[in-house]
Amino acid sequence: MASSRRVSPKAIADIHKLVDDACADADNGLPCASVVLLGKAGHEVVELASHSVGARDSQGEKDCYWLASCTKLVTAIACIQLVEQGRISLDDANQVEAVCPELRGVQVLQEDGSLVEKTRRITLRMLLTHTGALRGTKLMESLKSLTSTAAGFGYSFLNPKLRSYRLRNHQPEFDEFSGLEADMHQPLVNQPGERFEYGTSMDWVGILISRLTGQKLNDYMQQNIFQPLGASEISMLPSEESKKRLMGIWQRDASGYLSSREYPLRRPLVDPDTFHSGGAGLFGSPREFSKVLGALLNNGTSPLTGMSILKPETVDAMFVNQLPHDPDFARRYLPAVKPDLVYPAEELYPLCPVGEPQGWGLSFMISPAITGRSDRTVHWSGLSNVHWWCDRENGVAGVVGSQVLPFADPQVAALWMRVEDRLYEELNEGNKA
Repeated sequence: MASSRRVSPKAIADIHKLVDDACADADNGLPCASVVLLGKAGHEVVELASHSVGARDSQGEKDCYWLASCTKLVTAIACIQLVEQGRISLDDANQVEAVCPELRGVQVLQEDGSLVEKTRRITLRMLLTHTGALRGTKLMESLKSLTSTAAGFGYSFLNPKLRSYRLRNHQPEFDEFSGLEADMHQPLVNQPGERFEYGTSMDWVGILISRLTGQKLNDYMQQNIFQPLGASEISMLPSEESKKRLMGIWQRDASGYLSSREYPLRRPLVDPDTFHSGGAGLFGSPREFSKVLGALLNNGTSPLTGMSILKPETVDAMFVNQLPHDPDFARRYLPAVKPDLVYPAEELYPLCPVGEPQGWGLSFMISPAITGRSDRTVHWSGLSNVHWWCDRENGVAGVVGSQVLPFADPQVAALWMRVEDRLYEELNEGNKA
């Protein structure tokens, strides 16, 4: 999408109506929705917010959302900055264990609840991408060196072994959203090298960043990512003003009815002495988060401030598929171990067309969709049903989100796909003109 191109007023109106329609039913629709679409040069194409639940005025573009696992992208960028600077290697287990000695002795949980020693040491790449790798001397060579080693950390709301392990031992369940680092001290659910496993690895990357730099993770992000991007309304410790703009979050029951509930991640809202979660800790407006995507579209440089957060070749390397040998890695059943948080799903990303290969870059999935995006599009989502994508081939990126649980809400997914459909339809029409 060229920077001079604009989405037509008709397309903007159509997208606006999609959002309004999704939020029209206050009891069974979406409690809120925000859509942000960006063009190649980072110029905002359209941003929409529509709200049908909440007894206060909407702030529109300043509404504050829990971004949940959208945080992982920012944590990955922070980590790769340190790799760029030569402060840590992707593939040196000695460095990881020196900074995070807890990972030296972490054990592997078996189906019967017993623990065994791990057979392979954990590297930064395993944590960062859920994959291991060969060694490389230069950054690009290192980032593009591939093997198939999964780190082995899981999530207790996705992996039954983790939940039953604590219950079997008459201990409180793991709660990755407690705001306590102690809940990240979990056993592995697989031997490193066995399989891809989505879990708390990015929280350990955040811990490593904090210890390596001597800064709280949020402080590092503010100084090295958000300030250069001009993103002031995004943080792991929301300001009092941001708290006033918090949308809140809703629970959908089996009948589809919405009711207000507490955030799963509550402690950062009441206690500044909280764990800075590299996997799910950010609160902010979708518009502020989209500034990160604008920098990725612009090869690591903010189109708004002109400041760079990554080198162009590093951005290219982040988009390299780390799992070329396993194109169906995410096509496996995900149980709803904690059904208030997640719906059961037949696969991790069911919107990837059948037969199309899936890939994994540095903290995000790589895949096409039925909407017309390129097959090198990267994307990920947050538990609160906030979704983002970045299509560098077509020069567009976007955020489509709400604040509703469980994750994989079908109405949010439908809105996401409809917005993408309309955007790519518009781009295709423009290419024909």
